[in-house]
Amino acid sequence: QVQLVESGGGLVQAGGSLRLSCAASGSIFSIDAMGWYRQAPGKQRELVATATTRLGTNYADSVKGRFTISRDNAKNTVYLQMNSLKPEDTAVYYCNVYVLHPPSNYWGQGTQVTVSS
Repeated sequence: QVQLVESGGGLVQAGGSLRLSCAASGSIFSIDAMGWYRQAPGKQRELVATATTRLGTNYADSVKGRFTISRDNAKNTVYLQMNSLKPEDTAVYYCNVYVLHPPSNYWGQGTQVTVSS
C-alpha cells in the first residue's frame, strides 16, 4: 500500500501564489509518474500536471506558464508551484502516483484551493 499526504492548499486572492506538496510513503518500489489533478464543483476531474520518469513533465494548456511541477525522488515528494492564480483555478486538487511494480494507481485525499477575485 501507498499513502499520500497532501498539504499547501488554502485561500488566495487572484494573482497570488500557492505551493502544493504531496509526500508518498509505504510500499514504494518504482514510482513512474507523480502528478496533480483537480476537480471543480460540477465538473469532471482533470489533469493539471504530471512528471514522469520517462516522458518528463506535461501540463494542461490552462496552466502552462503559470504552474510548475517538480519532484524530489529522494523524498518521494511532488510539488506544484502555482503562480498568477485565477478564480477558475478554484478546485480540489488531488495528488496522483503511478507505481510500476506492481502496476498501481494511488490518489491523495485532496486539498482545497480557492482563488478569490
